[in-house]
Parts: sequence; C-alpha cells; structure tokens
Amino acid sequence: MNAVRMNLERLEIPAADVVLEADVVVPRPASGVVLFAHGSGSSRHSPRNRYVAGELRRAGLATVLVDLLTPLEEEADLRTGEFRFDVGRLAVRLAALAGWLARHEPTAGLRVGLFGASTGA
Repeated sequence: MNAVRMNLERLEIPAADVVLEADVVVPRPASGVVLFAHGSGSSRHSPRNRYVAGELRRAGLATVLVDLLTPLEEEADLRTGEFRFDVGRLAVRLAALAGWLARHEPTAGLRVGLFGASTGA
C-alpha cells in the first residue's frame, strides 16, 4: 500500500472584506476538497470537525477548516450573538473561499464540497 503524503498549511485567506484563518490539508493525490462551514459555537479547532476532516482525508479528500468569523467578530458574538446568524455575511465569505480554492495551486481543479452544521449548513 502506498503512503499518502499530506501537506498542512495554516493560512490567512482573503474572503470578501476580511481575512480568515484556515487549516488546509491536501493529501497527495486528492480527489476533491471539502470546505467546512462551521456553525455557531464551533470552529476549526473543534475536535468533532477535526475528526470528520481526518476521515475525509483518509478517503483522499483535501479539507479546509476555516473560521468564518474573524477573532474580533467571534469575541463580539460571544457577548451579543450579532454575527452567528448573519447568513448573508457567512454565505458571501463561503463563496469567496470557494473562489480562492479554485485559484490555490494545491486545490485548483479539484471538485469542491461543503460540509456544514447548524448555521453553517
């Protein structure tokens, strides 16, 4: 059995009007890429999301775990809840991220799927 090589990148990705923090892992070869759309109260650091991402990578898919809110927005949202249900804002950022994936050399040309839960769905 051939060993699968993986390339982990911790990136800051421009998405619409902000820069978002992301963990991008691309197994070689990859047959597609899954962009995680985290719901309220979840992040790219969630053990559950990281477990699912690991299983997808074992199946040959690249994964992008990205926080759809900036750290400042997260902080404000914990107090006010003003950003977590702003579906328009989240959708614009997801669309920008999908466009970025099409231009990012390791993921360019791969089919893109979205994985979401809660407000991320």
